[in-house]
Amino acid sequence: MSKVKALVLLSGGLDSMLAARVLMGQGIEVVGASFKSCFFSTEKAKRTAEQLDIKLIEVDFSEEHLKMVKNPTYGYGKNANPCIDCHGMMLKKASEIMKKDGFDFIATGEVLGQRPMSQNKDALKIVEKISGLEGKLIRPLSAKLLDETENEKLGKVNREKLLDISGRSRQMQLELVKKYNIKEYASPGGGCLLTEPDFGKKLFKMFEYWQNCDGNDIALLKNGRVLWFNFKDNKKILVIIGRDENENKNLLNLKQADDIIIELLDLAGPISLIRIKEYKLEIKNKISEVDIPIKIKTSDFNIEEEKSFIEILNIVKLLTGYYTTKARGQKNIKIAARN
Repeated sequence: MSKVKALVLLSGGLDSMLAARVLMGQGIEVVGASFKSCFFSTEKAKRTAEQLDIKLIEVDFSEEHLKMVKNPTYGYGKNANPCIDCHGMMLKKASEIMKKDGFDFIATGEVLGQRPMSQNKDALKIVEKISGLEGKLIRPLSAKLLDETENEKLGKVNREKLLDISGRSRQMQLELVKKYNIKEYASPGGGCLLTEPDFGKKLFKMFEYWQNCDGNDIALLKNGRVLWFNFKDNKKILVIIGRDENENKNLLNLKQADDIIIELLDLAGPISLIRIKEYKLEIKNKISEVDIPIKIKTSDFNIEEEKSFIEILNIVKLLTGYYTTKARGQKNIKIAARN
């Protein structure tokens, strides 16, 4: 009899690690699968797979995922997180791998009732349906509280050795950590930007202003101070001001051909990036000398009012200088603007 093979979705968190260990404890061959998008990476899952000593299949579905996040069928959670649609999309991709590579079933670390929107019984059934995995999806941590699956009925998975965890308490999971002698695991949450309130607000604003935004645009929101300016013809200009050396490097790496970079010539400080969609900005005076005030409030500039490009450029120069602490109160600070 050939060995039973399971494809386990690994988020990098404790629950998916435990789901894999429960199945491995039955002698089932486990392979991990993890997904990369504009909003989360596979880095934590890689560490989990290494600790479990299993193979990890990485899937980049960034473009398809972003399209879904803009208009999810089942709506958003508390922030910008369309968890039901997201889990369904992951499982649909996993289903393709299962069929191609000959896995018997797919498993996840989902816990019944742990998350009110995406892990109630109705939501779990919806995810199975939209992924086409009805009867082939096992949640080892809550299996005894859910309907028996095809592989349990066939005896490929021993239902009695699966668990009945539910709710938000972590007590049973922590007991399993001791049982399996797990030395390292990620804390709950923090892996997906869509669950973060501040990022969610930035993202929804970008969706409102730039409906055709892409992965590069989204990446800008992860770096620096974010400002939106009203330009002519109801167009929106995005300005990102770096907060440290790492963000400056990221902005330079993300820069596209028509973007404008603002930076001080003689002092180390932030880099600012200016971007507008479907419009080419032209720079005439590439280097200028700017007097930087001791105090500035962005509210002083009324950025919600329509402004010319020159007005916007001058404001960004002032702010770039102001966020360079040594430039505050100084006159004739040289600031460069370049494509």
